[in-house]
Amino acid sequence: MNDICVMILAAGEGTRMKSTKPKVLHEICGKSMLYHSINTALEISQNVVVILGFESQRILEHLNLEFPSQMGKEIKTALQDRKNLPGTAGAVMAGMSEVSKDTLIITCADMPLITASELKSLANEPCDVCVGAFELENPFGYGRVVIKNNKVEKIVEQKDASENEKAIKLCNSGAYAFKTALLKELLPQINKQNASKEYYLTDAIALAIKSGAKVSSQSLNSTNFMGVNDKIALAAAQDKMLGLIRQKWMRAGVIMHLPNTIYIDTEASFEGECEIESAVVIKGASIIKNSVIKSGSVIESSLIENSDIGPNAHLRPKSNIKNTHIGNFVELKNATLNGVKAGHLSYLGDCEIDSGTNIGCGTITCNYDGVKKHRTIIGKNVFVGSDTAFVAPLNIADNTLIAAGSVVTKDSSEGELVITRAKQQNIAGYFEKKFGKK
Repeated sequence: MNDICVMILAAGEGTRMKSTKPKVLHEICGKSMLYHSINTALEISQNVVVILGFESQRILEHLNLEFPSQMGKEIKTALQDRKNLPGTAGAVMAGMSEVSKDTLIITCADMPLITASELKSLANEPCDVCVGAFELENPFGYGRVVIKNNKVEKIVEQKDASENEKAIKLCNSGAYAFKTALLKELLPQINKQNASKEYYLTDAIALAIKSGAKVSSQSLNSTNFMGVNDKIALAAAQDKMLGLIRQKWMRAGVIMHLPNTIYIDTEASFEGECEIESAVVIKGASIIKNSVIKSGSVIESSLIENSDIGPNAHLRPKSNIKNTHIGNFVELKNATLNGVKAGHLSYLGDCEIDSGTNIGCGTITCNYDGVKKHRTIIGKNVFVGSDTAFVAPLNIADNTLIAAGSVVTKDSSEGELVITRAKQQNIAGYFEKKFGKK
């Protein structure tokens, strides 16, 4: 690990994504492809170099947000001169001054499924240059790895390949391991005399062979190393990662019903006895402990402990739920509930509700006045009748009873009944007056 540097190429536009967002910032399971690539690289190296180009400032801001303590230390960046030094070799040239290890692994930010063990295997190959390769039945668009006498002869790009070379099914993955000193010698020798008028890193392979260096290839998992170039490939990569995430947590003891319908973000985690029903979405750094999440529920960046949620409940970010029942069509946001029952059809936002409290159907915390958000504090053993509106800021004391249909605008004292209703009037004969005799 101490002798390896990982360089991640993230300078391209990614025009096939049909998006104003840089390709490497498109997300898989809640995190950008670039995040996944860097996170994997950090497992095997403390010297990671990211090559920026298109939308470099936007990507740099993203990196500073995701890796604030590691930028400029384990993670360094370099800017490619895409006008004067276009192509993959031009990208590598931009970052060589930041490489401080004997072996350099080069990979691409649009291959988010690569594992640390796969990268390390490239570096451990006993050679001067190791080319990561995989076989495809339809290799169109990929550079071909040309093998002669069981040795790598060259890599040829699709645009420059002859008809015989296009028939080769062994594809260049875009991942390599070079001895750093050798690569520094080879890079100045690369020219752009090719169909794209770019500096190809693949030309370094032919130059290495010509110099007498030992060049080998290693067979890799094609799924993990296939680049994500459009929205179809993005969806396929996410499906693969979701499968791995689900397997990880089921092996850890989580029960999942119809797991292929369950979405779980990378940062979500589970502890103890958990059960997840079908069509559940768990996003962000949610933590689920000893709880049941029922069908159709959405959990976002929340903590749930010893509770049951749903079906069809929505916990928005910063909800902290313990020992609580949240039922059908209940929405929470920035809410702390401990030992509470909220069975159905309620919105509880920016609130704290203590143990023994029952929230009746149709309850709303009116937390927003059009300018600021305000909090509602509800104490212990409060009975909230159906169709109650709490106009925050409010503090409802322990052992308060709120009558159904009330609009609560004032704090309560312990033991009080709070009731705000207009006096009911029953007017005889009004139906017939309004609609005629039926």
